[in-house]
Amino acid sequence: MDLTFRPYLKTLLRFSLTLLFFFLVGCATSPPRNIDNACEIFGEKRSWYKASRRAYKKWGIPVQIQLAIIHQESKFRPKAQPGRRKLLGVIPWKRKSTAYGYAQVKDETWDWYKDKAGSWGADRDDFADAVDFIGWYGNMSSKKLGISKWDPYKQYLAYHEGHGGYTRKTYLKKKWLIEVARKVKRRAEEYGAQLRQCESRFRKKFIFF
Repeated sequence: MDLTFRPYLKTLLRFSLTLLFFFLVGCATSPPRNIDNACEIFGEKRSWYKASRRAYKKWGIPVQIQLAIIHQESKFRPKAQPGRRKLLGVIPWKRKSTAYGYAQVKDETWDWYKDKAGSWGADRDDFADAVDFIGWYGNMSSKKLGISKWDPYKQYLAYHEGHGGYTRKTYLKKKWLIEVARKVKRRAEEYGAQLRQCESRFRKKFIFF
């Protein structure tokens, strides 16, 4: 090989590796192609099923409820954030809240979770951490409020309003929220029906020879 070509070869290799890195990152963080079908979600994102199943075993919140909450909160976008307020009706200003990530968790709530659950390295834009949070919060709702872990309607109301708000029944003054909670319930039921048809294939262990 011509020695004068080696520097160019190294540059080309670095460039190719950089492109590959950004391609893989993009694939890892992009939402599933069909967010309305649990089988297709997990068929595309196999590691997500393992994370959701692990959260279910740890906290008892069913996989379909985890998915339904994430669908409602972020449409499976890892870096989802609320819109910005408008200054003078035109200029983009501060965001409406600090909610962020798959599960749209606010800063103070995420800090509370990390402290109480011991998940100091958790990130809101990491799917596994997001479902673990949903499981942890749902488990807290069950213990504090007596809400069944299998009740997506009440679980979502407590998730949105907080435990204090749920106790005060603040949701009764929000007709739009009642409808959203019903939608989460319907979606959880749909996800559950879909998973009953396909979940067995995600539980299979692969044997390598």
